[in-house]
Amino acid sequence: MRLLVLGAGGIGGYVGGRLAAAGVDVTFLVRPARREQLSSNGLCIRSPLGDLEIPVKTAVASEVGHAYDFVLLTCKAYDLESAMDAIAPAIDGNCAIIPMLNGMAHLDILGRRFGDSNVMGGTCLIDVTLDRSGIVHHAGSLQRVIFGERDRSASARVQALAEAFASANIEWELSEDILLSMWEKIVFLSVLAAGTCLFRANVREIIASPGGRETMERALDANIEIAKREGYAPRDDAMQRARARLTDPAGAWSASMLRDLESGGRVESDHVVGWMLERARKHGLDDSLLALAYTHLKAYEARRGASRLPGAPPV
Repeated sequence: MRLLVLGAGGIGGYVGGRLAAAGVDVTFLVRPARREQLSSNGLCIRSPLGDLEIPVKTAVASEVGHAYDFVLLTCKAYDLESAMDAIAPAIDGNCAIIPMLNGMAHLDILGRRFGDSNVMGGTCLIDVTLDRSGIVHHAGSLQRVIFGERDRSASARVQALAEAFASANIEWELSEDILLSMWEKIVFLSVLAAGTCLFRANVREIIASPGGRETMERALDANIEIAKREGYAPRDDAMQRARARLTDPAGAWSASMLRDLESGGRVESDHVVGWMLERARKHGLDDSLLALAYTHLKAYEARRGASRLPGAPPV
C-alpha cells in the first residue's frame, strides 16, 4: 500500500509519521522549504506516547503522479481549493482520498471535484501542533483516527487501510457509519471552538467562570438536537465523552481555532461554527453560543483583513 500525505504539519506529520515508522510506504507532499527541513532533520515527533525521529520520503507538487492507493488530506478548510489542485494528479480512479478536515462541508466539495466514489470519510481527534523548527508536538494522550466508507461497505480498500493502521502506534477505528462519527465530532468541536474562541479561554477557565458550565452544556444539548434533526442522532457514549471534555474543571485544552486566532492567523469560522449555525437556524433551535461566536470570528476576520491593507493599523 502506498500512501500520499498532503503536508507534514500537525495531523499529517503525526499520523503519517506513525504509519511510516510502522513500515507503511508513506510519501509526504510538501512545499520546497518543508522538504529541505525534512531532508536535513527527518520527521521529528514529540509525544507523551513516544517520541519519533525518522527519515521520510517527500515529493513536491510537480512530482505527484498516479502511484498511490490513498491520499491523506489534512489541510485547513480555507486551503481546500489549493489542496485539491495539489493532489489532483494522484487521483486516477484507483486512489481514494481520506479527508481529515474539520466539519462536513468538504465532502460535497471533494465529491464534485473527484467523484463521490473516490472520497472516503474520516476524522481525527488529537491535540497536535507544528513549531517553527519543524517538530510536531503532541499534547496529552488522545490520538484517535476514525475512517470508513461513506456507503458503510466493508470494501477491500478500507480493509487494507485498517491493516496499515493496525501496525502503527496510534489509536484508530474503522467506523461502520463514518458519517455518524463525523457528525459526532462536529457536534463536539463546534461547541469547543465557539466557546473557547468567544471567551478567549480554555475549558478549565470557562467552567470556573459564572455561567460557564451552563453555557457549554446548553450549547452541546442544542447541537445534539441539530444532529438528530439531520438524521444522525449521536450515540450516548460519544456524547458522554464530549460532555466530560467540555465541562472538565481541570480541562487545559481549547480548540486549535483559538490558537490560530490568538496568533493572528486564519480561522475556520465558516466550516465549523458557521456551518453548524446554519443548521441550528434551519431547525429553529438554540443558536446563542454559535451566533455570538460566529459574529466574533467574522469581526476578527474583517479586522485581520483590514490590517493588511496599506496604511491600516495592526490588529
